Amino acid sequence: MTAVRDLTRVVLWMTGTLLSFCVMAISIRSLAGALTIMEILTSRAAIGLAIIGCVCGLRPELGRTLGLRRLGLHLLRNSIHFTSQYLWASSLLLLPLATVFALEFTMPAWTILLAPFFLGEHMTSSRVGAVILGLAGVVVILRPGIETFQPAALLVLAAAFGYGAQNIATKKLTMTESTLAIVFWMNAIQFVLALIFAGPYFVGKIGLEQLPAMAGLGFAGIFAHFCLSNAFRAGDASVVVPLDFLRIPLIAVVGWWLYAEQLDIFVFAGAGLIITGIVWNLRSESRSL
Repeated sequence: MTAVRDLTRVVLWMTGTLLSFCVMAISIRSLAGALTIMEILTSRAAIGLAIIGCVCGLRPELGRTLGLRRLGLHLLRNSIHFTSQYLWASSLLLLPLATVFALEFTMPAWTILLAPFFLGEHMTSSRVGAVILGLAGVVVILRPGIETFQPAALLVLAAAFGYGAQNIATKKLTMTESTLAIVFWMNAIQFVLALIFAGPYFVGKIGLEQLPAMAGLGFAGIFAHFCLSNAFRAGDASVVVPLDFLRIPLIAVVGWWLYAEQLDIFVFAGAGLIITGIVWNLRSESRSL
């Protein structure tokens, strides 16, 4: 019964993750006219630190969970994530949202491939099948052609590899670190990295019209990684990651709704394959509990 509740928690935490990443993408596009990508990333980390500071101020006992016991792994995870995030954010300004998210989902294949070697997770046919069907759904959505192989697409593919590697590091950190500590050190380390490149003077460029998007970026950035860390804590990375495929049809609808980006039958056909793989894996995992 406990295992069933854990699987339910994985699904719920990943729902929060998916919605948060969509809010982040919209916020980045809204801020791009006023700020550079590095300035946006600096703002995001600063807001994240402020939110965590407020939480710890209201509940001081949480501050005692922020110890830095695995500095090397935190630095490795956040250096990889920071680079991947920069590439991902840059691609949002160059490609349709659905294309970015679809190409990004070569990431689960890397996570599934790395998990047995670095986490000792057992591979099953449903876990592998969820990745294969997810990638097939990506191909259906993209309908690969000459336009797919533009330089901006390579940025997303490089980011996807980085995200896969940092997923492994996140899972390892959840074995010893609190979720709040993982999110706090992510923002602290990435704030320093981003500020080195952005400099502090961009604050003067921020006006009242940017504040809603900055608030969305900051809160969604915190909540996305809070949810993702808890999802990894509740279940194997090989179970968590295939659920992330749902971001593709979700962001396709957002792009159509907000930016008039083309939405056609292939998006829904690809989403059908993605969802089939996810449901297959979740049913298989629940039967094995």
